[in-house]
Amino acid sequence: MFTEALREAFFDSIQMLPFLFAAFLILEAVEHYSSGFMKKTLYKVGKAGPVAGSVLGCIPQCGFSVIAANLYSGGIITLGTLLAVFIATSDEAILILMGNPGRGTDILNLIITKIIIAVVAGYGVDIFFRSRSEGKKEIGEICDHCGCHEGHGGILMPALRHTAKIFLYVLVFNLVLEVALDWIGAQRLSEYLLKDSLIQPFIAALIGMIPNCASSVILTELYLSGAISFASVVSGLCTGAGIGLVVLLKMNHNPKENLKIVGLLYGISVVAGVVIQVFGGLF
Repeated sequence: MFTEALREAFFDSIQMLPFLFAAFLILEAVEHYSSGFMKKTLYKVGKAGPVAGSVLGCIPQCGFSVIAANLYSGGIITLGTLLAVFIATSDEAILILMGNPGRGTDILNLIITKIIIAVVAGYGVDIFFRSRSEGKKEIGEICDHCGCHEGHGGILMPALRHTAKIFLYVLVFNLVLEVALDWIGAQRLSEYLLKDSLIQPFIAALIGMIPNCASSVILTELYLSGAISFASVVSGLCTGAGIGLVVLLKMNHNPKENLKIVGLLYGISVVAGVVIQVFGGLF
C-alpha cells in the first residue's frame, strides 16, 4: 500500500513542477526588473483579474491554482482573482466527465456554473476587501529570510531553489494524504454523505478542500453514481483548488489571512451549493 501511495504522490507532485517554476520565475522577474510601466500593466490586468482567473481556472488541471497562489503571495494579483481561480478550478472532474458518453450537458452546466460563481465571488471579494487589502503585499515578501538571493544577482537560481523547496513540501504532503485516503476508502466516504439533503453541500465542500486531485475524482465519481447532487458536486469542486491551497499556505506568510481565505472559499462554495440545491430545478 505504501509503495502505491508513494507512486501516486510522486506522480501528482511532479505534474506541478512546470507550473511552480513558471510562477516563481515570473515573481523573480517582476521583483528584479519591474518598472513603472509593468506595475501599471499589472494594475490594469488586475481589474479584469476575476474574469481572466475564472476562465483560466476552468481549464481541466490545477496548475493555474498553483500559479495563482504564488502570484497572490507575491502581491501581483488580488484576493478576488485568487478566489476566482480556486473556485473555477475543477482539476480532474472535467476529464472524468468527458470519459463518460452522454455527459456533455453536465460538463457545460458545470463549467458555466463555476465560471459564474467565480466571477461574481471574485469581484464581490475585491470590492468588499479593497480598502483593507491595497498596498499590503510586496513581491519581495516571498523571499524574506529565505536567503535565496545571497551571492548572485540573477533570477534563475532563486526560482529553482523556491521550486525545489515547495516540490519537496508538496511531495511529503501528498504522500501522507494518499496513505490516509487509502485507509479511509471512497466507499466509506460515500456512506457519510446524506442524499438530497441541504447538509450535503457542506460535506461535499469539506471533501473538496482536500488539496489533492483525489478529491475531484471522488466527488465526480460520487456524482456519476448518483450519490451526490449536482449542487453538491459544484460545492465540492468550487473548494477543490487542488495543490494550490497547499502552496498558498506555504508561501503566504500570514496565517490569519490564510484562514480568512480558506473560510471565504468554503463559505462561498457552500452558499452556491445550497442556492443551487434549493432553486436549481433546471439542473
